[in-house]
Amino acid sequence: MASSGANAAAFKAVGTLYNALMTALVLGLVTRRGEDTAREYVLRHFRRQHLEKFLPGLQKLGLAGEPDAPACALYHYHSNALGGVKTGYLRESDRKAWVRYPPPRWIWKGTAIAAVPHSVSAAMLHGWHGHNGVSLKNPGLGFVCTGMTVDGMPGLEGYYFDYGRPLKEEERVRFAYGTEAMPRVDWNAQPKLETASWPEERRLKTFRAYALEYVRTMLPTLQELLGPVDAQTELGRVARLIGLQFHEETARDMDLPTDVERGDLLSARDFGRWLSAILQAEGEEVSTGEKDGHVLVKLAGWRVARELTLADPLLAFDAWNELWLGAAAAHDRFLAVQTSRALGDRGWEISWRIAPR
Repeated sequence: MASSGANAAAFKAVGTLYNALMTALVLGLVTRRGEDTAREYVLRHFRRQHLEKFLPGLQKLGLAGEPDAPACALYHYHSNALGGVKTGYLRESDRKAWVRYPPPRWIWKGTAIAAVPHSVSAAMLHGWHGHNGVSLKNPGLGFVCTGMTVDGMPGLEGYYFDYGRPLKEEERVRFAYGTEAMPRVDWNAQPKLETASWPEERRLKTFRAYALEYVRTMLPTLQELLGPVDAQTELGRVARLIGLQFHEETARDMDLPTDVERGDLLSARDFGRWLSAILQAEGEEVSTGEKDGHVLVKLAGWRVARELTLADPLLAFDAWNELWLGAAAAHDRFLAVQTSRALGDRGWEISWRIAPR
């Protein structure tokens, strides 16, 4: 049985990998498909998440009885905090409430932020923040953005405002740079959920779940936007790069070797341990074994895609799988990894054969 520390490292790794995958996908769309396609993807991604999560989330967080503007700002404050994203909140009145995401921005981690166009970052606000009033059946509720980090400002910030009149669609998100700024907040006096007392492993599980929702939304949204074949091409390309780029960091956190270049059975076992730990941490049912001089990692189903409606599930799997193939190449480029996947009447049958060569 894995230790608590090993479990925590695996939960952290899942969050790290899928956070990076979301960022990489958007940047890949910007550079290969153009700003308009990237903007449309981000809009659809966050609109899908909004429609699935917003109203149930208000109930779970106990915010359904609050006035609409503070309820929306508090929703973002608490839901992002649960995912490990630093967020600020300020209520000015029942009609006006601020939310602020200070740097560093979780979604545009590291130097990636320098490549994100204004319109692509703004698409998140149009996809989610600007639709809150529609979902709440309050046509007068809008969001005013007073700054975004991608434009060189010290955070993404703005406020929900109830105008008391029906808004046109183009008024639901308004940009008002230089006219207002979120007032100072006392970070020690910000609202708190009971999560402050959670142990580290439980917080990392929540961080893991937050990042997993990005990939669950990513798979159907990208297929709808680009079609299954092009979606597999774009997501598979960046997934492989993320596996290559982040295997070392995650393996070291899990006290596992990386970049060993042995191509032997011991190396195959080490990568099998990494892969099975990551898959278990993201909620998959995993079994491992050895046969005929190779390591076998099997999944009982594919829980990440459970309940998703995918135009082509097999191509979606192939794109996702590039993450693990990239990681295998970073671990030991002299290993051979073969993936077997099939979707039949009894569900998914998935395995990885990791062998010396």
